[in-house]
Amino acid sequence: MYESFYRLTGKPFSLSPDPRFFYASKGHRRAMAYLEYGIHQEEGFILITGEVGAGKTTMVRNLFETLSGKPLLTAQLVSTQLDAEDLVLSVCLAFGLEKVAADKAGQLAHLEMFLREAAAKGQRALLVVDEVQNLSADAVEELRMLSNFEGDHGPLLQSFLVGQPEFRDMMRSEGMQQLRQRVIANYHLGPMDEPDTRAYVEYRLAQVGWQQDPRLAEDIWPMIFRFSGGIPRRINTFCDRLLLLGYLEERHELGPEQVRTVIGDLEQELGGWMAEGVATAPDAADTVSHAALAQFAEDFQSLDKRLARMERVLLYSYRQTQQIFQALRDAGHLPADLDPDPGGRTKASP
Repeated sequence: MYESFYRLTGKPFSLSPDPRFFYASKGHRRAMAYLEYGIHQEEGFILITGEVGAGKTTMVRNLFETLSGKPLLTAQLVSTQLDAEDLVLSVCLAFGLEKVAADKAGQLAHLEMFLREAAAKGQRALLVVDEVQNLSADAVEELRMLSNFEGDHGPLLQSFLVGQPEFRDMMRSEGMQQLRQRVIANYHLGPMDEPDTRAYVEYRLAQVGWQQDPRLAEDIWPMIFRFSGGIPRRINTFCDRLLLLGYLEERHELGPEQVRTVIGDLEQELGGWMAEGVATAPDAADTVSHAALAQFAEDFQSLDKRLARMERVLLYSYRQTQQIFQALRDAGHLPADLDPDPGGRTKASP
């Protein structure tokens, strides 16, 4: 919606992981270095953890882009509550194997044959398990067992484990001792700092042709950092809403006032306003009344602003519809006397 207003070539803050928008912050560079080190070692497990929205999946997809053209067979498994019985079949399917046996023994035999054939062609197999914290302990152990496949020149399968911090708790348990011994490197991806947060936003904007429109005021960056906590997904959500606000209010410069408005909107939508305490003592009736009136006035003003934005969107949509009808008439696809009426229907002039 705001892309054409700011003359952008795409949506800069989509929540979908896209390697085109991978920004190598200080933390992401170190995590990528561990992944590249693991590939060079050609064995063992690499463990990467990070908070929800830290950019782990985008980083993995960027890794796949860098591996393009190399003799490496890659597969990504997004685990969603897989147990041990489902794991081997899921790995087979992730590598694109067809007509897999229904029983586990047949699946293991099929997978081992596939890995040996790949090794004979000079190819290595890399499995990336995303959201690994969703695996059961038995499934993780099954994953470890797959690393036992050995060829003439070493292991036939290498695995990267990518997930949320709680997986580290599982790794510390007594039953994970053998897996811990096979982890050759591990790294926890934390939030970005304020300079990286700003660089991240500007990088994503640059990827879609941003030419300083909208201009972003210098004093908004600490505000964005504090609100987002330096987490990429939160930054994306916030900046998307900030640009949408700028479009609705037809602004080409965004400053603290707009940032505060978006923060207020998001906090309301997320229920943050409920945490604000209200006096409840019986003798504080007047205080409660004044507070309630003040809250009502604030909510009414906020609602009025939202309605104004909605009106701008409707007006924009109506103008776009008129332009489409005009283009169709000019191209001869519609009768000359056919016009959209204000109610959104079409009618022919008498």
